[in-house]
Amino acid sequence: MAVYTEISDEELVDFMAAYDLGTVLSCKGIAEGIENTNYLLTMTSGAYILTLYEKRVAPCDLPFFMDLMDHLSARQVPAPTPLRCHDGERLRALAGRPAAVISFLPGLWPRRVTPGHCLEVGSALGRLHLVGQDFPGHRANALAMPHWRPLLESAGPEADQIRPGLVARLGRSLDRLERDWPDDLPTGVIHADLFPDNVFFQAGTLSGLIDFYFACNDFLAYDLAVCLNAWCFEVDLSFNVTKARRLIDGYVAHRPLSDAEVAALPVLARGAAMRFLLTRLFDWLNTPGSALVTRKDPMEYDARLRFHEKVENAGAYGLDA
Repeated sequence: MAVYTEISDEELVDFMAAYDLGTVLSCKGIAEGIENTNYLLTMTSGAYILTLYEKRVAPCDLPFFMDLMDHLSARQVPAPTPLRCHDGERLRALAGRPAAVISFLPGLWPRRVTPGHCLEVGSALGRLHLVGQDFPGHRANALAMPHWRPLLESAGPEADQIRPGLVARLGRSLDRLERDWPDDLPTGVIHADLFPDNVFFQAGTLSGLIDFYFACNDFLAYDLAVCLNAWCFEVDLSFNVTKARRLIDGYVAHRPLSDAEVAALPVLARGAAMRFLLTRLFDWLNTPGSALVTRKDPMEYDARLRFHEKVENAGAYGLDA
């Protein structure tokens, strides 16, 4: 989440007149994240999220995201729901951007992740993958493995200013990933960005999954590998196998992993670390200084990548190899 596009009071009031949500009371920008412009919108009927979709989100993908959130929330996965205005539409234009009003989910994201959080997240991810099996939409992963080398090349020599020799080392890591990447694992719709700041909890219970704007079709176990990276490393970047075991336990309670998925988990975890290292690197070098946005350190994912490169089998993640 971030604020790139400012909106005037007059624009906001005109936009919200198309909904049966009452009168605008307040609208506050949300600075976390990097993808879209988000506001916490308070109406007389309650709180909502107003999202303006910025240039990195292709307008042609928006119906997929809207349909997926509707599909999941209708099947008791705690996803937000895009609201429809008087004419039944979920997407309209605001300040020159596609925009939507999304239901507000209560709770707070965990600043200090516990094994209990990991169990809940794994369970929610397993349920998401199960109920997503009959979702009719399809969207290719725009940040899948074939896109990683162009991302590294786009960073250019400036990347070595962050750490000398970074470009060459990542190039060698990509060589290995391209050689080892699997091609025949179960696929389906995945969240692809289920980080702690995209998961809400109330009294220790998971209450919401948000930010579905990277959702796509890809290997289901890759989504689990993203979560291993996002949830199971400590502040000092050491790996917590107890958290990993709880995360996987929660997941397999709903969707057991195949032998092939277990065997592929180390390379998928390497790939997930590479993907977020490269996109964070791109954003670190290209996010405008004027944006109200929190940039994320790419080198945190360099440390994760180095860990996974030493892993020989899924036993390191608490699974029988």
